[in-house]
Formats: sequence, structure tokens, C-alpha cells
Amino acid sequence: MPVDALDAAILRLLLQQPRTSVREYARILGVARGTLQARLDRLERDGVTTAAGPRVSPAALGHPVLAFVRIEVTQGRLDEVGEALAAVPEIIEAFSTTGGGDLLTRVVARDNTHLEDVVQRLIRLPGVVRTRSEIALRERVAYRVLPLVESVGRAAGDGRAASRPSSAAREPERRPAQAPARGPRAAG
Repeated sequence: MPVDALDAAILRLLLQQPRTSVREYARILGVARGTLQARLDRLERDGVTTAAGPRVSPAALGHPVLAFVRIEVTQGRLDEVGEALAAVPEIIEAFSTTGGGDLLTRVVARDNTHLEDVVQRLIRLPGVVRTRSEIALRERVAYRVLPLVESVGRAAGDGRAASRPSSAAREPERRPAQAPARGPRAAG
């Protein structure tokens, strides 16, 4: 689905001011509330935006160690291993990939000993051939899509001054919760 200038402006506001009401977004953008709500509904229906929820910090839950674990899987067992990964609570994301391994997981742990226990659990799963772990030392670029949204907006000819909140109104972008992001609350 192509994103036009108004869509890009809406997405920018959703990222910069995630707790703002639909009515306030419409006011900032200078469009009717109904127009904005229709755009939000279409963006959600087309999969551009997804369900909203709070961002939960694994570190604040006592799991400050983050590792990326690549898993090599026996041919033909990828779906089976992928389903088994869902039963491991310390795995907060898993992707099938190309390259050196079949699955890439994001794993959190209380400490390195706990991480080793999680990796050992993964190795014992039927269909897992081997794992390779890399521990994250420091986050250098937090999850973000705002620069991409702004780039898409520029490509769509987004030059409307009304679509850009004042620098005083801007908030830093927040990483979406583990559940996909849905958009603003419908109350206005």
C-alpha cells in the first residue's frame, strides 16, 4: 500500500506523540477527525500499523542480559523447532533467516549462567543441530522507524508545515511493546 504525505504525517505523530488522542492528532494536522480516523483504520487494516501496548523492559523484569542466538535446524524440522521456541519464555523474538543458521532468536536472561541454561535447553530441542550465541554489550541504535517514516514522507512529497509538530511538542520515539503496535486510542 503506498503511503502518501498525510499518511506519513500521521505515522510521524503516532511515533512522536503516542499517547495523544485522535482529536488532538486531527487538530495538529489540520484535518477532520473523521478523515484522520478513516486513515488510521486504513493504515491498521493494511498492516502499516499494528496493535498498541506498553513497552515492557526485560531488564526491569530482572533479565538484563540480551543475546542473539542463531540456531541451525535439521532439514525439514524448521516449523517444529519454531513452534518449540514459543514455549521458552526467555525467547522474546525468533526469525527464520538465510545465511549462517536457520533461526535467529533474541534471548534475555538474568545473568550469563541463566543464558547458558537457556541455550542448553535450546540445544536439547528435537531438530536443533547447533547454536551460536552473541551477547549484546550495549544498544547503539534503539529500535526505531521514525527516520524511515520521514524518508517515505519526503518521497511522497511531504512538505506540509502543519504535519510537523513544533520541537517543543516532539517526544522521543518509543519502541513498540512485544505485541505489535495498534495506533492511538480511539477516544477523542
